[in-house]
Amino acid sequence: MMKKSMAMTAVALGAAYLLRNKRSRSKLMDQLSNFAGAKK
Repeated sequence: MMKKSMAMTAVALGAAYLLRNKRSRSKLMDQLSNFAGAKK
């Protein structure tokens, strides 16, 4: 149970960071779109 809460905390902190940091958010979106495009 402890590992699950640790993972949720990490996800929440990552989401909060991305919400505050526009450059990181756009960089991540570019990486995700490239990854999705590579699978096709």
